[in-house]
Amino acid sequence: MSSTRQAEHYDRIISSYDEHYYDADSLAYRREFILEPLLSGLDLRGQRVADLACGSGQTSLFLMERFPGVKPEGFDISAEACRRYGEATGRPGLEFDLTRGPTPAEPFDAAIIVGGLHHCVANLPGALATVAQMLKPGGSFLMFEPNADYVLQFARRIWYRADSYFDADTEAALSHQALLTAAGHDFTCQSVRYFGGPAFFLIYNSLVLRLPHRLKHALAPALMTIERGYNRIPGRWAHASFTARWLRAG
Repeated sequence: MSSTRQAEHYDRIISSYDEHYYDADSLAYRREFILEPLLSGLDLRGQRVADLACGSGQTSLFLMERFPGVKPEGFDISAEACRRYGEATGRPGLEFDLTRGPTPAEPFDAAIIVGGLHHCVANLPGALATVAQMLKPGGSFLMFEPNADYVLQFARRIWYRADSYFDADTEAALSHQALLTAAGHDFTCQSVRYFGGPAFFLIYNSLVLRLPHRLKHALAPALMTIERGYNRIPGRWAHASFTARWLRAG
């Protein structure tokens, strides 16, 4: 039932989501603060990569730009997202419930998920087990998620309940340590990085703040500069999100 709710919810908001998360300013934030650090030092050229919770394909488009010859495949619980993914990337997009599988027959070299695991809180161990089954031993699992250890997490919980762009019964911010524990022996953590300040909310998450595009674009240069300084604050409590790189055990 939670999977059906997630699919219906995303189908309802996908046009607004794409308009705000895939405009030039949000894509610049995604590139600089999420994807570039997450992929630094990796070489995915020629590799098969599962783009989980793929949405309309922007992560795969970045991978194809960054790694010539990479072979991404999209997976999303939303049929409309899979359709848009195929149109945007020219790559296969499969309607897929990460919490239930079944997994593709041929394992992938790597998997990446950008803001998708926190939609699987109804069965996180199941979702992580599915990812493990999708990967070759030694394969990389790359993730970006909201940070439940954030000092303002109490406000985020209220926001999730109050805002129609969230489904509070089926999504929640994640604690990286708890997530790693839930993965059991399937993964080892290579690195985790906490980040996310003013630009995370006002630029990247402009949809939930209903920030008009013209105002967002005007604020972006100053906020991106502030973000670079803010992200130097150590620890996890000050930051709204995290990225992590895991390796499939075995």
